[in-house]
Amino acid sequence: MAETRDFLLEIGTEEMPSAPLMNASRQLGDLVARGLDAAGLAHGEVRVISSPRRLAALVSDVAVATDEVHEARRGPKAAIAFDGSGQPTKAAAGFARKCGVDPSDLVRRVDADGSEYVFAERSIPSRDAVSILSPLSAEVIGGLQWPNYRSQRWGSEHATFVRPIRWICSLLGSEVVPVAYADVTSSNTTRGHRVLAPGEHVVSSASDYEATLERAFVLSAERRAEAIRDGIAKIEADRGGARVDTPKRIFDEVVNLCEWPTVLVGTFDEAFLDVPHEIICESMLSNQRYFPVYDASGNLTREFVVVSNADPRVSETVVSGNERVVRARLDDAKFFYEEDLKRPMEEFVERLGTVTFQERLGTMLQKVERMEGLAAAVASQAGEDDSVVELAARAAHLAKADLVSQTVVEFTNQQGVMGGYYAAAAGEPAEVCAAIREHYRPRFAGDELPSGTCGRCVAIADKLDTVCGIFAIDEPPTGSSDPYAVRRAAIGIIAMLRTLPGCDLRRLIGLSLDAYRTQGLDFDPVAVAEAVERFFRGRLLAIAKDEGLRPDTIEAVSAVGVIDPIEFMARAHALEDARSQRPELFDDLATAYARAAHLGDAALGSEVDAGLLSDAERSLYDACERGRASVEAALSHADYAGALSALAELKSPIDRFFDDVLVMDEDTAVRENRLRLLNRFVGVFADVADIGALSRRK
Repeated sequence: MAETRDFLLEIGTEEMPSAPLMNASRQLGDLVARGLDAAGLAHGEVRVISSPRRLAALVSDVAVATDEVHEARRGPKAAIAFDGSGQPTKAAAGFARKCGVDPSDLVRRVDADGSEYVFAERSIPSRDAVSILSPLSAEVIGGLQWPNYRSQRWGSEHATFVRPIRWICSLLGSEVVPVAYADVTSSNTTRGHRVLAPGEHVVSSASDYEATLERAFVLSAERRAEAIRDGIAKIEADRGGARVDTPKRIFDEVVNLCEWPTVLVGTFDEAFLDVPHEIICESMLSNQRYFPVYDASGNLTREFVVVSNADPRVSETVVSGNERVVRARLDDAKFFYEEDLKRPMEEFVERLGTVTFQERLGTMLQKVERMEGLAAAVASQAGEDDSVVELAARAAHLAKADLVSQTVVEFTNQQGVMGGYYAAAAGEPAEVCAAIREHYRPRFAGDELPSGTCGRCVAIADKLDTVCGIFAIDEPPTGSSDPYAVRRAAIGIIAMLRTLPGCDLRRLIGLSLDAYRTQGLDFDPVAVAEAVERFFRGRLLAIAKDEGLRPDTIEAVSAVGVIDPIEFMARAHALEDARSQRPELFDDLATAYARAAHLGDAALGSEVDAGLLSDAERSLYDACERGRASVEAALSHADYAGALSALAELKSPIDRFFDDVLVMDEDTAVRENRLRLLNRFVGVFADVADIGALSRRK
């Protein structure tokens, strides 16, 4: 076995922000692995070790040299490669050029099949690892990308990095790998914690790197995360069931803001607990990266957790300093909230006229006016009484009021939430307050829906208004671009409509577009309505697929033009169940339907001359009449299983028809009458599903 050693490339910098550090950590391993593979240098696992001041790749079992390689590529037969005088032909020249050799270097020999071919042979000598790792390391450093962050330049060269590079430690085993980047050259030293172990620390070998870091009070990201979690777990245990709120995004950021974490607890004044806990927590989490502490009953406490990167011996000073900082932040939050409470919500609503919703779609006040009518319509269609309809309209009227409040301007993530508090303080009904608070839901896949009907009506109105407006100005989502989150809005609407039987999505789309036309927006209402309906149908198809429905089932139901989520899913599941229970019957019926649809001529209509019918034709005609009546009755009661059962009764008559009847009879009248009968047969299926889709995927 070839000799191997561990390889280390550490890029030491001034403190990097958390986001670019995490992004670079995801890139580094792949860049190193791809570079080693491309060079033909065998290696083991590639690990990335990071902290705010370093980004390192540690590669196990790197070969000290590449293997010597002898390549032999077979080309055309010798008789083709050389002419009668032994000179290389165009075929030989082309093959040689492709292989990177001269035609005179081609070798002739007999291959295993007994024929003589030309071969291009090339030997690639072994290369020592250091000669590969040295330029590769510089390429890796320069190859890291920093989206959304401006790189910096230092020294006398033009190379850049997200923060100035202060040292490079690069080792193959214990041997220093020469690396130069932006006036910095590699060595066998790293740097420790700025306070606990300042200065340089010698790394004796790549395999000793992590141990050296720990002696210098620097932990890997995994170890830092573990230490923070352990500290938080102890705090929770000491407080008898308390819970520390650690959102993943903030937790990951905190992990990447320290090298030797110490978990501490601070407190703030009890008076701040009178302020809505959402803005207290957002202020601590987003602005200061403090973790709020809740008691066993789920109530916010005065305590918060802070992770320090300082000397643990000065923890009291650290806590005191952070308490002063949080006091100032919470003072601001309390002031904004109290000032907002001094103003009536109607004043906020009026000020929405100064806030643009979308340049061509008007102001937020105009959006609110459209939402009021649409929310009331949703509630009415859902079968709610007049009181709920009025509550939905009222909630829609106030839903966006908090956008102009001081608190939401400062804490934008709390839009809706603060509106709920202001509505409650103004004495609005509980249903209205909840609807305002929850009407942005669902915000992402898997998010909770608004808890009440009133909230869902407002949420549907809000999202549908956005969807229809964006299509009305002809700016629908394209590819991966969806600046107005229209896809997410449509998925949310579908999720909520599945809980509100009776709502007609097609009618709601029409009402939404009518509201835009009333406000003066110029567009083709028919074309836009069709585009919006197609868009919703596309989302329904994707959801149905995600829920495990078969593609041909989805296609069959989609062909009918159904866009109401409840009806679409009910039809699809009914068809799935029918197929599962009677697979052969529906397979045969699908084949017969497809044949009938192919032969039929829509231009002929479906009026049949009974006097021209044979027994088999009469049997099919009567079955179609019975089937049509049964289907209509079943659909009127949303009995999709019953409708499919009625269709199943057509199998025997259509089979007999195709067995006994020559459709394309020489007599024009007879032939056309039979085609009309097939049209009649196909028409029975028209409002249920395109059964023929079940045969197209066989």
